[in-house]
Amino acid sequence: MKTTSQKNNSGAQGQIRTSQQAAPQTDKPDNRLPIDTEARKKNRTLPTEQVLALLQVQDCRLWEMAEVVGKWIWVSFTESPAPTVRQTLAQLGFHWNRTRQSWQHPCGQFRLSSSGDPREKYPSRHPADIATA
Repeated sequence: MKTTSQKNNSGAQGQIRTSQQAAPQTDKPDNRLPIDTEARKKNRTLPTEQVLALLQVQDCRLWEMAEVVGKWIWVSFTESPAPTVRQTLAQLGFHWNRTRQSWQHPCGQFRLSSSGDPREKYPSRHPADIATA
C-alpha cells in the first residue's frame, strides 16, 4: 500500500494518507451484456472483408454505418447505441476508441498510426455506398 506524507501550512505534525482513506469510490455495476471472449479474440484477427460480411449478416444497419479506414473498420454513432448493439459490436471484435468516438475493428492489423487522423494517411470508404452504386 502506498502512503504519502504531507505537511500542512501551519507546521503541525505531517499527515499520512492511504489510498483506502481517500474519497470513497462508488463501484458502478457492470451492465454490459455477456459475450463469448474466445469468439471475440478470433473475430479480431479476421480480415476486413470477412468482418464486413459478418457485420452485414448480424445487423445491416451497422454495416451501412461502417467506414473502412485502411484495413480497419470504424462504426460511429451520433448518440450512445443500445446495449444490444454494443454487445453485437464487442462480440464481433470491435472496441470503443474514446479519442475518435467510434467503435473500431483492427481486422488483424493491430497497429494503426495514432498521430493525427488516419484518414489522411489511409484510404477511406463506406462499403454500403459502393454496394448501392
